[in-house]
Amino acid sequence: MRQRTPFILSLTAIAAIAGLMPVAGVAQDEPGLDVFFAAISADGGAAKEALETLEANWRPGYAPMMVEFIRFLNTGSGADDQRLGPGGGNISSDSGGAVGGGAPDGDRDRIDSSRFANRRNPRVQAAERVIGFLEERTGQDFGDDYNAWRTWMWDQEYDPHPQYGFLKANLYANFDPSFQKFFNGESAVRLDEVEWGGVPVGGIPALDHPPTTSAGNASYLADGDIVFGVSINGEHRAYPKRILAWHELAWDSLGGNELTVVYCTLCGTVIPYNSEVGGRPVKFDTSGLLYRSNKLLYDEISNTLWSSLTGEPVVGPMVGYDVKLTPNAAVTTTWGDWKATHPDTTVLTLETGYERDYTEGAAYAAYFATDDLMFPVSVTDSRLANKAEILALRFSTSSGTRALAISADHLQSNRVFQINFAGRDLVVVTSPQGANRVYAASGYQFESMDANGKVVDSNGDTWVANEDLLVPDSDPTGGLTRLPAFRAFWFGWYAQYPDTELIGN
Repeated sequence: MRQRTPFILSLTAIAAIAGLMPVAGVAQDEPGLDVFFAAISADGGAAKEALETLEANWRPGYAPMMVEFIRFLNTGSGADDQRLGPGGGNISSDSGGAVGGGAPDGDRDRIDSSRFANRRNPRVQAAERVIGFLEERTGQDFGDDYNAWRTWMWDQEYDPHPQYGFLKANLYANFDPSFQKFFNGESAVRLDEVEWGGVPVGGIPALDHPPTTSAGNASYLADGDIVFGVSINGEHRAYPKRILAWHELAWDSLGGNELTVVYCTLCGTVIPYNSEVGGRPVKFDTSGLLYRSNKLLYDEISNTLWSSLTGEPVVGPMVGYDVKLTPNAAVTTTWGDWKATHPDTTVLTLETGYERDYTEGAAYAAYFATDDLMFPVSVTDSRLANKAEILALRFSTSSGTRALAISADHLQSNRVFQINFAGRDLVVVTSPQGANRVYAASGYQFESMDANGKVVDSNGDTWVANEDLLVPDSDPTGGLTRLPAFRAFWFGWYAQYPDTELIGN
């Protein structure tokens, strides 16, 4: 898989970016962004003057901007001969791996300490000035430890410079010029928690209405292979994990609906969204950015960044509008289980148009093999392991969104599990292979599962759990509605919903 791309930002590039900094719209007592960039100028006198200006006007909300510079001044004891100005990134548009696809390596986000041996390097001098200035202003002594600065920063009150987004967009444009189209408009999240994931915009190639075949022809799949099953209007399709993990996004049609099937490999979620906003067709693609280790999509109309986990706009022109993507139900199970219950299913083929190692477990093998995170997040919870799987549910209430996480291990031991949550009576039915489906219980009391896999209620009546309804054998024309739910890694869900309730810790 593709390693995270190291990056060296030259002072020449910084000077070019500084020349683009707008000055209009900044409050009179706010230093312009030209001052921030002058602070890392190769001209020591200009840098000293800029730092004096920042010191005189300093407030804690400026710290995130200085921390951004620490990352972008990393590496290099050689000459300052890089020429990556705004829009000067040179990353291939067809990345062979997923966002941040290399093994976790905290040292990659640290400035190479050996570079301090070369005091003549202007970048070295600039980094030392920034770090020294930041340590004096904050009282911290993290040196060149970028992740330590970020972890500390996330515990501070967030009150950024009004042009922080513009700074971020233009710095990131050195990875890929397309990043300049982001970070415009309002933000519903902290921008200092939005970070580059290691690939350019659209750098993980999405599957565009990928070819499919019947279950009988999918000889490349073993019964134990993991698939994500989706059913819409009676049409069933399996998306093998071994394929989707390399692409993280599929534009597809199923049951008459256009879908955006998004897989955030880092946080373990697959959600098939309807490809529309407010009734209007919208195409979403990979932004190359993350928020709390969650994949951010962007729409090709407004260039707004959207959370792939919440389905909400988080940065850009659509923030503040009453819009949200509509999720469809998905189930994580084995290929053997899915095809047995859906013999008429279609499934993706290996003919994706891309050369990848689509063997089971090849994608993200190192990441899935440990409980370590590839990208740090600002909030975690030790009640479960980081990558423990949970079933995730959320509901809108008069007081806001309420989130629920149920341990997958708990559900495997309680294959018929009923709970009242957010004013809703719910029953979760889990197959022997671990597939979870959630239904509105609507006043019925369910107690167990019989030897045939049917759900038994308190009256002894049996029910069949299918993709749309929980259907009573006594009335095959009726049934209880299935509700959207999906698997996720505990850390990823908790990072997005720290107020989530947890069952089965």
